[in-house]
Amino acid sequence: VQLVESGGGSVQAGGSLRLSCVRSGYNTGRYCMSWFRQAPGKEREAFASIDCGDTTRYADSVKGRFTISKDDAKKNLYLEMNSLKPEDTAMYYCAAAPYGVGDIMSEHPDVMNYWGQGTQVTVSS
Repeated sequence: VQLVESGGGSVQAGGSLRLSCVRSGYNTGRYCMSWFRQAPGKEREAFASIDCGDTTRYADSVKGRFTISKDDAKKNLYLEMNSLKPEDTAMYYCAAAPYGVGDIMSEHPDVMNYWGQGTQVTVSS
């Protein structure tokens, strides 16, 4: 499985960005998909997941501002980010794990099997 993110960039606070993650590879089954981010000097953290546990999950820090979605036919994962804040500045990664693996939001990132290369999001005040 290969994952490739795109859509990052620099925006001012209050702005919006839409990230995409294209999944390719031999296995065409469904996957638990998640967005992680890592700011300088901080640990990588999950903040949105879909098809991992019973429901789509968001971290409190992004709830109401970010929306995770997917297109199963195209095997794409998306992240709509609105009302961006300077503290959202980070490298953003999409990651995949077996479908229904469970709630990965509080798990170590090693629970995910596949990772993209990341796309940088910078929010200026």
